[in-house]
Amino acid sequence: MDTCRYPLSYLIPFLLFLFHPETACHPSGKRPCRMQVFRIWDINQKTFYLRNNQLVAGYLQGPNTKLEEKLDVVPIEPHTVFLGIHGGKLCLSCVKSGDETRLQLEAVNITDLSKNKDQDKRFTFILSDSGPTTRFESAACPGWFLCTALEADRPVSFTNTPEEAMTVTKFYFQKD
Repeated sequence: MDTCRYPLSYLIPFLLFLFHPETACHPSGKRPCRMQVFRIWDINQKTFYLRNNQLVAGYLQGPNTKLEEKLDVVPIEPHTVFLGIHGGKLCLSCVKSGDETRLQLEAVNITDLSKNKDQDKRFTFILSDSGPTTRFESAACPGWFLCTALEADRPVSFTNTPEEAMTVTKFYFQKD
């Protein structure tokens, strides 16, 4: 009886193809969506909430704690994520207009975003951990970091001077 023998060198790539999660489960190469929910608050204990369709950081107490916005997070690569709120239906983005760089909430489904599309780069944030705190840098605008003001009930925004005493760029970021 004749048997066909293939060198083992053919077997390994074939098995990797079969069992690689993105290839086996998603032949199109589209990444699987693993949205997770996180709590976020700055080092001064201000949490995020919505006021007049704007993301704000303040001190929520008593019945107002229900207003806290948790972040919907979709990991893209190690230390790179998309951030959203309201079940991933509003996404945080970094928009540059002239000399102004601002945080914007856009009505985009977080699961529809792709790391491979240039237009989705504005939704991408790079995480840098420093002990128990995390900073969020815009991938679209390098050097610009998510920040809160020292005063409560001010809009969440961006700064390109993260060490400035008037803004807070360090956040506690905890899986809910």
